[in-house]
Amino acid sequence: MRADAARNSEKIVRAAREIYAERGPDAMLDEVARRAGVGIATLYRRFPDKGALLRAVLNQQFAERVEPALGRALEDADPRHGLAVAMEAALSSAAGEYNVLIAARKTGVLTSGIGDRFFDALDPLVERGQRSGVIREDLVPQDVRRIMTMLVSVLWTMEPGQDGWQRYVTLVLDGLAPAAASTLPYPAPELRRRES
Repeated sequence: MRADAARNSEKIVRAAREIYAERGPDAMLDEVARRAGVGIATLYRRFPDKGALLRAVLNQQFAERVEPALGRALEDADPRHGLAVAMEAALSSAAGEYNVLIAARKTGVLTSGIGDRFFDALDPLVERGQRSGVIREDLVPQDVRRIMTMLVSVLWTMEPGQDGWQRYVTLVLDGLAPAAASTLPYPAPELRRRES
């Protein structure tokens, strides 16, 4: 991609984040183009539909707000705290860009594969916690995906901008501790892949 095309793409994605934050999940793409200082045709050349733009917004959000926390989490001497840092970063990012998440949900962008980068990074954190005895041994990757999905769903039950989701991260982390853990019934069911 030429430098000017890359700059335009960056401006469009930043403008989209701002517009969704201000106007809500039903913001129009022509507003995004105006804010970015490009024509609507330029926007559509870079992002052929709203879903493509929302995927780019989610990727940028992940790179800026979640990836750095994942790096810190892996370096944390306390595996349980490192896992908490990663989970909290993901939830904080989702809560902070609530309208983007709602728009992505409405357009079908939130498929089961959308979080693969996050979960691929989260798995070693869980395994490290299991090896050190602070995370229950019977936890499997499918469990972690479902737990994070449950935590994100808490956002749909709260007013935007609230931090009440932190309560549930703490409850979940306490539930992942091996102390007084019950034997889990049944193996974890396979994840059903939903595509847009």
